[in-house]
Amino acid sequence: MPTNIRLIDTYLSLGLAFVGGYGDAASFVLAKTFTGHVTGNLVLGAIAVTAQDWRAMLGHLTAIVTFLLGTVLSIVIARPLKAWPSWPLLPTILGIEVILMVTAALALASGMAARAEIFVIFLSLALGLQNGAFGRVGGISVHTTYLTGMITTLVSTEAQKYASGLPLAPPGALDPTAGLLCRIWIAFALGAGIGAAMVFHFKGFGILGAAVLLIALILYTAKDSCTVLRLSLTT
Repeated sequence: MPTNIRLIDTYLSLGLAFVGGYGDAASFVLAKTFTGHVTGNLVLGAIAVTAQDWRAMLGHLTAIVTFLLGTVLSIVIARPLKAWPSWPLLPTILGIEVILMVTAALALASGMAARAEIFVIFLSLALGLQNGAFGRVGGISVHTTYLTGMITTLVSTEAQKYASGLPLAPPGALDPTAGLLCRIWIAFALGAGIGAAMVFHFKGFGILGAAVLLIALILYTAKDSCTVLRLSLTT
């Protein structure tokens, strides 16, 4: 298992997991739709079809398509930016995510008839961008907008180690991968709880709490990128 996990990557994974949980809970409270993953919306969409609630089904389908579009769009954005190594890629993606979140909050606060649908579109696109832009930490594949894949991977890996007779870690010695994933789960759950509380209290503007955290992560990441660039120029 990889152990070379930089501290900044750990902070980023925890912060983005918090944002992922926050956005998912906020969208479900406000629009009864998940905006950070596909599985939940597939289930909700199937239920809506059974209930013949076509508007709800369209909302869940729109969230799925927009989330996947955001994931692809992050890769499209990353390709030309790689031509400028000095240009910070992740802060750029997170900056776009902030703009989308603010737009989603303003749309929901407007008097438009389709304000809930527009809110879901912008927030799904934002979390899709995040999902595509940040996917590995120290060689570990992570997701910051949903947890199912990481949980099943970790459980199956440990089960295979046990079944193959490989020596298990001594009591009290936590594998670095498992430790990181556990912290990501906690951050995601904490973000979901706080996100739900914020939108219950502040309605659509409650999503701006996640935008504030993203701005802090942008500044933190940009500072690290500048430090790395200065070191590369002096060596």
